[in-house]
Amino acid sequence: MRDFLAINYDIHVYEETVINGAEGFIDDNYVYFIISCDMKEMIHMEQASLAYHLYENNWNQVIVPVQNKQGGWFTKHNDSGYMVLKADRSNGENRSGYGYGERLARFHTDGSLYSYEPQLISSYGQWKDLWIGKMSAFEQKIEQEAHDHPGDYYRELVDFLPYLVGISENAIQYMQESEHESRFHETDQGTIAFRRHHRQLNNRHLWMTDLVYDHPARDLAAYIRHQLLKTEDPMHDIRTFLDDYQQVKPLSVFSWRLLYARLLFPVHFFDTIERGFIGETYEYNHAVLLDLMERQPVYERRLRMFFDNAGVSTKELAIPVLHWL
Repeated sequence: MRDFLAINYDIHVYEETVINGAEGFIDDNYVYFIISCDMKEMIHMEQASLAYHLYENNWNQVIVPVQNKQGGWFTKHNDSGYMVLKADRSNGENRSGYGYGERLARFHTDGSLYSYEPQLISSYGQWKDLWIGKMSAFEQKIEQEAHDHPGDYYRELVDFLPYLVGISENAIQYMQESEHESRFHETDQGTIAFRRHHRQLNNRHLWMTDLVYDHPARDLAAYIRHQLLKTEDPMHDIRTFLDDYQQVKPLSVFSWRLLYARLLFPVHFFDTIERGFIGETYEYNHAVLLDLMERQPVYERRLRMFFDNAGVSTKELAIPVLHWL
């Protein structure tokens, strides 16, 4: 692919590297990555626009696309389409002195300055409908896969399905009621977020392909969900994270309700089940699923304590909670 870069981009590299599992090519100033973009051109262009917005707002660890010699963003090679991304080798994370919550809040603050809501990578205001679609699709897919591939994994999954559907319906109902919440403010506007947040701001590079547009609670919930699933007690870390975040972006009642709704919705189960659909071995996925099932009662107990631990009085603020947790 060195010839591909030289011929189509006039980029001459002298060394190869691997970053986060992706093959890169190095010149004096940048690391270049070549990604396939067949059938994803519009998605990648929306992500590119978000990436450049962040880059221009001093998030210089964001990996951004480069144009080819003809001024295009996509290049055909052997009947396939490709996009070239570049990472600044000299970037330095100048926010490392902040707590992670404060860094994420600053990221969301800068992301909220983006002027246009994307069409294909935005979930802002759409959670309820997306969750209904996900639950229905997974219910049908699980039943079909169990019929086509009988075995311990799918038997376990079919037995677990009523719980999965039930808790999903609880989250959807809570989300529907929260849509009528009127106590919101400017920090509830859409922002640049991560498809699945997993502390990417600690990384040297931020991948353009990780970016979406959504409510800030998306990333907050992903961070907190990971903590709630830990073996050790995570409550102090969660409180510190939220306190740090709110130094920059205080949460409205609407935000707290969206955050709680997202923590109710069992994304961690859906993600695990989806990986089984796309090819991971049943044995491995069965082990992961059983582990999550064992952790779920602890997750629910910690979620029951969530507002108290965060210093939020649900009684004073009239925030409804699920009492069966």
